[in-house]
Amino acid sequence: MEFLPTTAMLVQFAIATIVIAITPGPDMTLFVGRALSEGRAAGFACMLGAMTGIVIHTALVALGLSALIVASPEAFFVLKLVGALYLVWLAYQAIRHGSAFSPGTGEARAKRSFFANWATGLGINLLNPKIILFFMTFLPQFVSASDPDAPAKLFFLGALFIPLSLPITVPMVIAADSFSALLKRSPRVTRVIDYVFAGVFSAFALRILMTQAR
Repeated sequence: MEFLPTTAMLVQFAIATIVIAITPGPDMTLFVGRALSEGRAAGFACMLGAMTGIVIHTALVALGLSALIVASPEAFFVLKLVGALYLVWLAYQAIRHGSAFSPGTGEARAKRSFFANWATGLGINLLNPKIILFFMTFLPQFVSASDPDAPAKLFFLGALFIPLSLPITVPMVIAADSFSALLKRSPRVTRVIDYVFAGVFSAFALRILMTQAR
């Protein structure tokens, strides 16, 4: 098949993807945080949203649109600003509404819908300029610029990134969901974790603002 890279290239891509998947980022922080507070269904919904974002990023790279965004200082600055503000907003949400288990009352708060969690996962992925830069530099390493089938191969590799990363991300969401039962017996610990996740989101927001296009 013309869209398939060589076997050696696929092995290299798989190894690189696994290494990237175990590297912490705002996406993983969101998956684990929602699984802790609202259960594995919420965590998986956020994950599906982020995976949808990966497909979109892959399409942008294959079509050359990501390069245009990075090449425009104004567009890249706006993307960084919006992405950072989105993470700060998530940090605020983690503190204000982070735990689905309400300390002090023992009552469960209303959980977000599947679509709301999916949209949050999609947003945190699309608004992260570091992901645009990553896909612009990562995917092209496995496809020759002179290859007439380069766009098809980029699409294929971008899609392949998802199933290769699932063995890393899925167990983390499941583990977080299992751990949440213990946290609900210790509401104060749950609130501490909310603040931890808020701090992590804020740190990622700062890193995004410091990201350089080149």
